[in-house]
Amino acid sequence: MTPGSYIPSEYLPVLIMMIVAFIFGAGIILFGSLVRIRRPYKDKLTPYESGNPPVGEPRERFSVKFYIIAMLFVIFDVEAVFLYPWALVYDKIGLYALVEMMLFIIILLVGYVYAWRKDAFKW
Repeated sequence: MTPGSYIPSEYLPVLIMMIVAFIFGAGIILFGSLVRIRRPYKDKLTPYESGNPPVGEPRERFSVKFYIIAMLFVIFDVEAVFLYPWALVYDKIGLYALVEMMLFIIILLVGYVYAWRKDAFKW
């Protein structure tokens, strides 16, 4: 990097790629909106849920258990995100990291058992 330049030259290819990707994406969307066939009819304009006709009101309240299941799913996904990089460098980080990971897994296991005892996994 030369004195006085604010953008490192190593990032110039990344910037060019981002610009090209943005122009390509916007161009494809614009092209599709210009050439697509527009034939709206009643059935096409009705809302649907995964291809099924809608059932009930759209403002229906859900049970709290749905949100608890979602939070548990996120927690165990975060665990997996931390386990993969740790497993890749395990031979370099030693016994201290093994103990730390075991503590992390034990804390998550305690949370799992707590949720299980509270019947959070029952629909």
